[in-house]
Amino acid sequence: MIAFQPTEDESAFIDVAASFAADKLRPAARTCEENKKVEATLFQEAAELGFLSLELTENWDGLELPLISQTQILKALSYGDLGIIQGFSGAGDAASFIRLALDNPLLSIYKTNLTNGHTVALIDIEEGWRGSLTVTNNRLNGTSKPVRLAKDAQYVMVTAMNSAEEPIIVWLDKDLGNWYVEEGDYRLGLLASRIARLQFDNVAFAENNVIARGEKAAELIKQAWTRIRILQAAKEVGLMEAALDYATEYTAGRKAFGQEIAKFQGVSFRIATMAMETRLANHLVWQAALAADEGDQAAAGYSLRALHRAHRSLRYVTDSAVQMLGGHGFVQDFPVEKWMRGAQAQVSLL
Repeated sequence: MIAFQPTEDESAFIDVAASFAADKLRPAARTCEENKKVEATLFQEAAELGFLSLELTENWDGLELPLISQTQILKALSYGDLGIIQGFSGAGDAASFIRLALDNPLLSIYKTNLTNGHTVALIDIEEGWRGSLTVTNNRLNGTSKPVRLAKDAQYVMVTAMNSAEEPIIVWLDKDLGNWYVEEGDYRLGLLASRIARLQFDNVAFAENNVIARGEKAAELIKQAWTRIRILQAAKEVGLMEAALDYATEYTAGRKAFGQEIAKFQGVSFRIATMAMETRLANHLVWQAALAADEGDQAAAGYSLRALHRAHRSLRYVTDSAVQMLGGHGFVQDFPVEKWMRGAQAQVSLL
């Protein structure tokens, strides 16, 4: 029988994450959004608590936790504020590639910098979205789609299918490369996550900037993106739970025509559907995480299903939360309007 209950140590870590989310992240959410960056004190405390190194291996000073543990911790943190979680500098989504390509000599060069907070922006132009960015003859040319952490990135990791239809993973150091942040007016959501497009003007890279190519790159991309999809879906579940709980509490306390609005059939049915969507997405994330931890060949498919359902459920739950608050749902004094915008941005960036 599969047990989804966390161990005693995991429960303690999840409790710490939940307390940090409630006491530090939620109160700072509006300020970080207005400043369009995460406060340095929040980053420092999150780093000290180990929340920025869940995916990294022990010899990278990480915790190297299994995915099933990470999903529960990230869910608890995202309950506080998804925008801040997505804006923490460091390895970001590239941590999954670092974990899987542990002994790569190129990545080892940057180990000290990455564990000290230098930031990597991960650009994917292989998974069905090329845009104007292309890889031809060891040159990057064009503009990326909007990417989290791009404004502060000292490094860029690119996963791509090059012009020869060969999978390739490239690492660029800003001191050696030549890319630019294309400033844009990103208003939708996740403003603290330093979203920007990156422009590459025929940037040449040497062979020693290639982490992997060919079949090796294809397998690494498959495994790493499986992990990334699961972790991102877990964050979305955390935001769903925040919106669900807030809407439930609000409707239970708000009265109309002499009774709590939660007692009206239309409201109670909507809250129930929000709860079902949240639980379903959560269980699909757990299923995918366990499959990946066990090396199941079906894990990639499970991760796609989990992320697809999380995207769909996230938009439904956050939009419903706004509707449950009526006119208050669009007022910044209430967090649900921010969560709805964050949900739209989250879905569009993956």
